[in-house]
Amino acid sequence: MSRHHEFTQGARDMLPMLLGAMPFGIIFGSLAGTAGLDPLQTFGMSALVFAGSAQFIGISLLSGGAGIAVVLLTTLVVNLRHALYSASLQPYVRHLPRRWRVPLAFWLTDEAYAVVQQRYLQGADIEHRHWYFFGAALAMYVNWVSCTLAGVLFGQAIPGIGQWGLDFAMLATFIGIVVPMLRNRPQVAAALVAAGVALACHDLPYKLGLMAAAASGIVVGVCLERYRPSALEVGA
Repeated sequence: MSRHHEFTQGARDMLPMLLGAMPFGIIFGSLAGTAGLDPLQTFGMSALVFAGSAQFIGISLLSGGAGIAVVLLTTLVVNLRHALYSASLQPYVRHLPRRWRVPLAFWLTDEAYAVVQQRYLQGADIEHRHWYFFGAALAMYVNWVSCTLAGVLFGQAIPGIGQWGLDFAMLATFIGIVVPMLRNRPQVAAALVAAGVALACHDLPYKLGLMAAAASGIVVGVCLERYRPSALEVGA
């Protein structure tokens, strides 16, 4: 398929994810000021960090008076999952020159990974598949930055927007990403353990509950994958 077709198909397949991210980006843009960020800093954070969960955790910690070291360490741990995403996609992009791999790595998000991985798993010729990756990732980037800007410019004019529950759209998007990818019992167990630990540790300071949940899910998943027979497929 042509480069143009792959690019437009990637952007088109990302559309459901864009709709889920829109209210999340607007809320971030409107609430970042309460953490002491000015409009330029808020826009720059979305443009340069481009990680919704890490950005919300960052402004939450800043609002609570956490030091910069705590903010950096917490967001680093939360975003370590992207290393796993990159390792998973590496066989498909390792042939690309650095001018491609660097921006694609920056634009790799949960949503982009979910869409792009499925495209690569189709097993067809991958000569132009990086254009699909590019189209999907760029669509999410433009969407996120634009929604942040909308939140900065207009969010303050809407009283109590952070209390509207619009962030549930992103939660629903993440559920839609994760559930179809749970294909065996170790994966299901990891997701359930992580969810349980996240709920149990919700009140821990500095978002430590998220780190505990991530670590617990990884440990359970790895242990079950290593020590359980491969025949333990869901529904087997």
